[in-house]
Amino acid sequence: MEDTQWSRLASKDIVDKTVANLNKRNFETIVVSNGREAKDKVLQLIPKNSEVLAGSSETLRTIGLTAAIDDSGDYKSIRKYTMGLDMKTQMKEMKIARSIQDYIVGSVAAVTEAGELLVASNTGSQLGAYSYGASHAILVVGTQKIVKNIDEGIKRIHEYCLVKETERVKKTYGWPGSAVNKVLVMTGEPVAKRTTVIMVNEILGF
Repeated sequence: MEDTQWSRLASKDIVDKTVANLNKRNFETIVVSNGREAKDKVLQLIPKNSEVLAGSSETLRTIGLTAAIDDSGDYKSIRKYTMGLDMKTQMKEMKIARSIQDYIVGSVAAVTEAGELLVASNTGSQLGAYSYGASHAILVVGTQKIVKNIDEGIKRIHEYCLVKETERVKKTYGWPGSAVNKVLVMTGEPVAKRTTVIMVNEILGF
């Protein structure tokens, strides 16, 4: 397993500090030991038959959450719904569905010790739901994503996340690469319990 400054689990003291600061910003935060516990916790939080968008996240795919949301039949999968739309004639419907739903589940590229969340995107298709459109957001985050501050988070995105995502899309889709065109920085949540962060003491995603 690689060992870089961007892929090491944070110490307990750093995790505790980060969790406290996330909570102060109205990001309700739960700490679990591993991906299995994270998956179970997320599914406990989402009522059956809810409209759910599982973000394009390596973390969710790795722990089986993408399949549990999209393929179990327990939820109304926004991904499956939008895959059935015609991009040429139903783009507006697609954008609305991906922006407004009961729950969005995903991850982030970095979380600062001060409790700020950074989400990187090529197209920005998920950012509206993260920031406002979804009634609830649940973010599953390995503690290796904790950084000192926003500047370090931006550096992590470009020096590590983009490299890994480029490798993934080349292997999976045969695309030439990816790009970071938009970054959402979430510095607080005005509505208590809208956003839940599941901090995982296991290296998940990138």
